[in-house]
Amino acid sequence: MKVRPLGDKIIVKRHEAETQTDSGIYLPESAKDKPKQGKVIALGDGNLNKETGARVPFTVKKGDEVIFSSYSGTEVKIDGEDVLIMTEDDILGIID
Repeated sequence: MKVRPLGDKIIVKRHEAETQTDSGIYLPESAKDKPKQGKVIALGDGNLNKETGARVPFTVKKGDEVIFSSYSGTEVKIDGEDVLIMTEDDILGIID
């Protein structure tokens, strides 16, 4: 299934949660934190500038690794994969 986000929406695939601590302890499912990093997999057309009628381009691009806030976006399942649909305002930074 192909999904194309609309307007200022971005689709991000969240990174997998760590299964083991740095010291080697395996974590149960209930103790895992959801990662706050992911990869941009699709972008909408951008916000519409009300004065000029032109689209405002995104700061991020497809393939960027990003950090986002904990409760940002809406989780959906596309082709069996969990992804987040969010706005660019939910993204805190790009990982270089």
